[in-house]
Order: sequence, then C-alpha cells, then structure tokens
Amino acid sequence: MAMDIRALRYFVETARLRSFTQAAASLFVTQSTISKMVRQLEEEVGQPLLIREGKQVRLTDVGRVVYERGQEALGVVHRLQLEVADLSSLGRGQLTVGIPPMANLFFSPAVSAFRQRYPNLELRLAEHGGHLVEQQVASGELEVGATVLPGDSGLALASRQFASHPIWVAGPRKAKWAKGKTVTLAALRDEPLVLLNDDFSLTRKLRLAFLDARIEPRIVAQSGHWDFLASMAAAGLGTTFLPRPLLAKLHIEDDLAVARLVEPDMDWALAHIWQPGRYLSHAARAWLDVCSEVLGA
Repeated sequence: MAMDIRALRYFVETARLRSFTQAAASLFVTQSTISKMVRQLEEEVGQPLLIREGKQVRLTDVGRVVYERGQEALGVVHRLQLEVADLSSLGRGQLTVGIPPMANLFFSPAVSAFRQRYPNLELRLAEHGGHLVEQQVASGELEVGATVLPGDSGLALASRQFASHPIWVAGPRKAKWAKGKTVTLAALRDEPLVLLNDDFSLTRKLRLAFLDARIEPRIVAQSGHWDFLASMAAAGLGTTFLPRPLLAKLHIEDDLAVARLVEPDMDWALAHIWQPGRYLSHAARAWLDVCSEVLGA
C-alpha cells in the first residue's frame, strides 16, 4: 500500500486538532482539500479512520494506529529533508522551534540575536503546551523545543535548562489567603482555582502537588492563555498560579493579591529539549548555541 505523504500529513493534523476546520487553518488550505485527502487515505487503508461528531472528529481504532505510525513516518520524512538541506551552509534554510506559550516572552532576546547572526535563516516559533512540544520532539516532528521541567521521563529527551523562577499565587484581594507574603497549598484547599489547560506542564505539576497533599482542587476554569488567567483572577473568579516574571510583566498587581507559593516550594524551570542520538541540523545547533549565549545555561 503506497500512502500519499501529503494525505498522511493532513490526516495527522486533523486528528491532532480533532477538527477539519482547524486543520485547514493550520495547514493554510481549504476544508474541502482536507476532507478530500483524508477520504483518499481512508480509501487506501480500506477502513474509516475518523468518526465525525458535529464539528469535531475522533479516531477509530484503525485511525489511532495510522495516526501514531503516521507521526513516526512524517518525522522520518522531516529528518530526511533536514539532512539533505543541511548539506548546504547556514546561509539559507528554515528552523521551527516549539515553545510553550508562557515562555515566549523569554525568547525575544534570543530570537533577535539569532536573526542578526543568521539573517537568511527563517525562524518559526510553534507555540504549544510543553507536553505537546515534548511529543513532537520525540517523534521527530520538531528538532528542538522548550518545555517546563520535569518533562515526560518516558520520552528520554536530552535537556538543557536555561531559566528557573519561583511560582507565585495571584487572586482576588478578598481571598482568605491574601493577607500574607507566602501561601501554602493547604491554604488553597477550598479556594476556587483558575488554571492553565491540562496539557501545560505547570498544571501537571500542580495536580501532582495537590495529589501528594491529598487535596481535591476546586478548579472553576481553565485556559491556554496565562494573561487571561490573570484577568480572571483580577475579576474575582478565582486564584491562579504564575511564575514571578510573568506576573510582573502583566502590570496588574495593583488589582491582585499575590504571594509566593510555599509548602511545597515550586519552581518553573525552562529547558531546551532534543532527541539524543538523532541528527541535529546546523540551524538547530546554531539556535541552541545562541540561546546558551543569550539566555544562559
């Protein structure tokens, strides 16, 4: 069975986003093109791969196998393209780096330095939660990315830490914990919480901390945008957790009660990740070198 790589890529993106509409927007094609290519792949496989449920889709059992193996196949094709292109110099080319949305503000000086040093290299920043970035690096879809430590140990990725900041609590001034400079996790037992979505590393760390403390968190809202979390907290909806530098950049501390999280102390540690033993292009190595110089190690 000879599969069309483009059809496979369209299917994988549709399955990842669980939407034909979002996949079309992500790949800059029409929705009808996505549907046609997925249908073509289903015909080649001989079985349905997706179940349409309103505006969303979910994988069939066969679709799940094709999705997992498709990610591997696309990773192989991507690495092949990189290695062939990398035979030329750093004078041209493209590099995509995966970063968590909460970390994008830290990368501005590194991006500026990289663009100045390699003006003909196209640098793209793909913003996804740390967990998804780790999966994309592990599958080969991305050469290099950034995540919040600790990452998924099962993926066995190499890492290089470049930042670490304490986690602070921010919430309504009327909150019970709002009088002190520090706050414990136990003091938040009955507080309404607004957290990042579950695919963010910080939320995974917090859920584990609540589990260790035998506390059932009272989560009232979740979002993929840290500035929206802070806005909801300032509006009185609940308490949230943010690294101190991000909280300072919001300029809304006058509207919030803030305190450092203790018992347990929790840090937000950022690191670059890549697949050990796998070929890294000159562009990816140049990015890591520039980040080491600019951001530190």
